[in-house]
Amino acid sequence: MVRTKAVRLRNSAIAFAILTGLATSAAASRDEFRVCADPNNLPFSNSAEAGFENKLASMVAEHFGQKVAYTWWTQRRGFIRNTLKVGQCDVVMGVPEGYALVETTKPYYRSTYVFVSRQDRKLDLSSLLDPRLHYLAIGVHLIGDDGNNPPPAQALGAEGIVDNVRGYSIYGDYRQANPPARLIEAVETGEIDVAAAWGPLGGYFAQRSAVPLNVNPIRDYEGFAPQQFQFAIAMGVRKGDHALRDRLNAFIDAHRSEIASLLRSFGVPLLEQPVTASGGHE
Repeated sequence: MVRTKAVRLRNSAIAFAILTGLATSAAASRDEFRVCADPNNLPFSNSAEAGFENKLASMVAEHFGQKVAYTWWTQRRGFIRNTLKVGQCDVVMGVPEGYALVETTKPYYRSTYVFVSRQDRKLDLSSLLDPRLHYLAIGVHLIGDDGNNPPPAQALGAEGIVDNVRGYSIYGDYRQANPPARLIEAVETGEIDVAAAWGPLGGYFAQRSAVPLNVNPIRDYEGFAPQQFQFAIAMGVRKGDHALRDRLNAFIDAHRSEIASLLRSFGVPLLEQPVTASGGHE
C-alpha cells in the first residue's frame, strides 16, 4: 500500500515536471524568435551575429516583440533535419525559394553568380562564353563528388574548360573563419585569375578586400540550361507552419526597402524581382 502510494506520487511528480517543462518551453517560444543558423558562415551568419541574416533576424524579432534565440549548426547536409525539422528552432533565414525541405516565404531578395577578379588585371569578365576562360586560372566552389556542384563549375565543365579550373571546397577547414572565403582570397593573392562565386559571398568579401576587386554578374548563361545562375532567396519554416510563414510574409512586404538597404551594405548584388504571393511550397 505504502509502495503503491509512493509510486503514484512519483508518477504525479514526473507528470507535473513534464507539463511544467512543456509550458516553460511554449512560453519561451512565444518570447523568442528561434533561428537555425551556421556559426561560421559570413556574410550570412556567425556566432558573433555579424552576418546579414543575423541582422535581418534581429529586425524581425524586434518587429515581433521577441528576442532572437539561436540554434547553431554547421550548414551542411543534415542541417534542416537536425534543427528545424526536430523543433530546435523555427526559421532558417536564407533558403532558395521553393526549397523542398521547408515551407518558404515570399523571396526577400534575388541575386546571381558573379565573376570576381582583381581590378589591376583589368579582365572585366562577365560572360561564360568569353574565350579567355579557356586559359585563365579559374576558381570555383566545390560541394562534393556527387555531381551536386554549383552552376559555374558545371557550366565550365560543359564547355570543356577543366584543366585550368581549380576547386575550393565550400566547406573548407571549419577551424578557420568563414571557409568559403578562401576562394575570394585566392583572387586577392593572385593564386587564381578569377573566381566564379555566389553573389552575396563574392560581393561581401570583395567589398572588404585589401586589394581592389571587380564583381561582375555572370551573363550569357541561357545556353547552359538546366543550370540556373540567379536565385530568389526566402526564409524557411517547418512544413505546415502557415501562421509563422504568413507573419514573415507580412514583415517582408512592409520592410522591403530596409531589407534591400541591409543587403547592399553587405555588398550583396541585387536583381529586380517581381513581388509574388507565397505558395507555401510543399
